[in-house]
Parts: sequence; structure tokens; C-alpha cells
Amino acid sequence: MLALAPDAASAKAGKDLARSDKWVLMGKHPQALWGECKGSGSKPYQTQVDLGNIAFKCSCPSRKFPCKHGLGLLFLYARQNGGFVEGELPAWVAEWLQKRAEREDKKAEKDTDKEAKPADLSAQAKRQNKRHQNVSDGIDELLLWLKDMLRGGLINLPDKPLQYWENVQKRLIDAQAPGLAAMVRTLGNTDFYKEGWQSRFLDGLLRIYLVAKGFQHMEQLPADLQYDIRSFIGFTQSQEELKEQNGLLDHWLVLSKQVQQEDNLTTERFWLWGAESGRTALVLQFSVRGGPSAPLVLSAGTVIHAELVFYPSALPLRALIKKQLPAHTDISLWGYAGWAQVAEEESQQSALLPFRNERPYIVEQLKPVQYQDKWWLADTENKLVQLSEGFSHLYKWLSISGGAATRMAVIGKENTFMPLGMWMDGRYYSL
Repeated sequence: MLALAPDAASAKAGKDLARSDKWVLMGKHPQALWGECKGSGSKPYQTQVDLGNIAFKCSCPSRKFPCKHGLGLLFLYARQNGGFVEGELPAWVAEWLQKRAEREDKKAEKDTDKEAKPADLSAQAKRQNKRHQNVSDGIDELLLWLKDMLRGGLINLPDKPLQYWENVQKRLIDAQAPGLAAMVRTLGNTDFYKEGWQSRFLDGLLRIYLVAKGFQHMEQLPADLQYDIRSFIGFTQSQEELKEQNGLLDHWLVLSKQVQQEDNLTTERFWLWGAESGRTALVLQFSVRGGPSAPLVLSAGTVIHAELVFYPSALPLRALIKKQLPAHTDISLWGYAGWAQVAEEESQQSALLPFRNERPYIVEQLKPVQYQDKWWLADTENKLVQLSEGFSHLYKWLSISGGAATRMAVIGKENTFMPLGMWMDGRYYSL
């Protein structure tokens, strides 16, 4: 619930409202919670929460979403739900839920109409061929640029101006290869004055080269690997087509929610772990500042019962939620015994997808160890992997675990990993 708060002030205000004396009325129904909260005016604020697909509405003038009243109602329900009277939905709550359902129906109708409209296959084929040629031309120039870079030697790269990298990015965007452009941008953002930058730089350079050469030899690659090549270059996959496929139904534990903001775009990454399947999944959600609120609300540590459809890949990871069902929270957990098993799994993954991204793992009995002025993750055999430099919750981890070994969810690859969360006394703590 704290993860739903738009900011720390709203969370604190919501906690302050989680008292029965602040509310004139509190009701519950399998579909919703509702309440009337005392405010500064003569009439109490009417607050309601859709429990099916977590959503809020309140008559208060706040522009925050959810407001403190919606959070307060949830906090109060978590603390003492016995004070909520179970009964039929009041008219003002039923009307709100009906309008939400009608909007979903209209959206489904629009999607159906869109699917029913015959597509101009000839025009589609021309556009695809044109883009394929544009990407091919852009990759030819990219490979020539990479060869010139290596001929000049890595020693000269720290002195290169920003324009050296931006020119290639712009050319790749013009060639309709935004994924490759982003990879070049990451390459140019290398900290050239940090010890060991050459190794990280060459790793990124190799990923770009593999994707580019893979595109030039697409016909010789397996179908799933072709999807990976296209995805890294920047080709998109229709979500409507994906939802028509059969998915994987499981109870999914939300390991972590990561939020990244760039300009007006907010990207949310939800890392999931399937209790029955042992599969990991990444669900992405994008929202634009000032636009409609994001429909998917997931919090770290919660369990959802959902059918996930995975994007085609030689090593499927990214997925979308096709449907969500009522869930139970009593799930069994298991993880890798130590880093040797993780390394074996990673070797198999690299054989399938050499330029893969990082993935989450659950590993048994990890503890923090300080060695050579750096922090490491040690398993039961005292095998170490380095803690990611970007990890900023070390002392939160230490304060909860006391330095003891615990089952942990981590994300990374090769020899660097970052904790996502940990289990203590049967409870999951997101880090």
C-alpha cells in the first residue's frame, strides 16, 4: 500500500487517517471499499476503492492520485477491517464501478472494431520492406563507424566530444533503429575516467556488434532469436496479437517495482517470479506526464494470480498480463542453492541469447561481506559476487538482516548483482 502513495507526504497523511474516529462511515464488499471521511467542510469526503483492479475515487479537491483519504481507507482496512460494515454497494459506489466497467467495455469494442477492419496488406508489406532497407543501411554505417573506432584505438575515446556519439545516434534514429541508438548512447555514457572502463565498454561494443551482424544474417537464425534481434533494434510486437495466444497461469510474486523517469515518460518495471513454474517475468508499463493514470498497480511483496503471455524470444522474459484472477498468498518458495548454480544457469542462457540482459534470481542464504573495500554477496560456500555500485539500500538490508544470511531475490548477470528483496521470518522485504 505504501508503494501506491504518490509521495512520502501522502503516505504519512494516509497513515494519520487510518483511525476509525476520522470516518463517519466505513463499508466493504467483495468489489470495493468505501467510507466517508471527516474534512474541513460541512460534508464528509466520499472515498471509494475498487478492489478488483485497484483504483481510487474521492470527492476531496486533492490532485494527487491516490489522495490521502484513499490511502487512509486502505490502511484502516488493513489494521482493523472488523470496523467495516459488509453490505450492498451504496448508489454512489455502484455508479462509479458501473462507469468503470462501461469504459472497459467500450475500449474492448474499439479494439474489436479495429481488428475487424480489413488491413491493407500491400501497404503494410511496402512499409515493412522500406523500414528493413532503412535499418540495413543504418547498420552498414554503424559497422563502419565501429571499425574506424577500433582502428583508432580505445586510448583516444575519453577525448572524443559528445557530438562523436550523438551523430551516430541520430543516424540510427533516422534509420528507424531506435534500440541500436539507445545502445550507442549507453556506450557514449561510459565513465572513461573510472578504473576498468575498458572491460565494460568492450562488453557494450560487443553487444552492438552481435545485434548488427545478427540482423545481416537473419535468415540463418532460429525464429525466436530473430525476434530478439528485431526487438533489440527497436521493432515492436503487437500486444493485441500477443493476447490472442495462450499464456502461463501461475501465482506470481512481485519481487520488485523499479521506476525510471526520462523527460515526460515514466517507465515502470515489475519483476515477477512464478511460484509453480519457477519462471521469471518482466512486465513493463509506460505513462506520460499529464496523461491518464497507469492501469496496472502492483506492489513489491504482493502475489497475483494471473495469466502471462511472453514476448517471443530465445530466452523469454518480457511478458504482459492477459488476465488476472483472485489470488491466495500462501505460496511455496525455492531458490538456487548458491552462485555455482546461478553461474551454470547463466551459461545455458548465454548459449541461447549471447547479448541477453540481466535477469532476477532467488538465491538461498546470502549475506553481505566486505572485502578489499568493496561489498560482496556471499553464499553458503563463501563464493562471492560483487554488489552493484548503484545499490543504495545497503544499510536498510543490514538493519533488517543484522548481517545474517537470508534467502534473497537479486538481479544482475555474470559477476555483479543487486538485491531486490529478502525474506526474514517468512516475510518479504523489498529493497
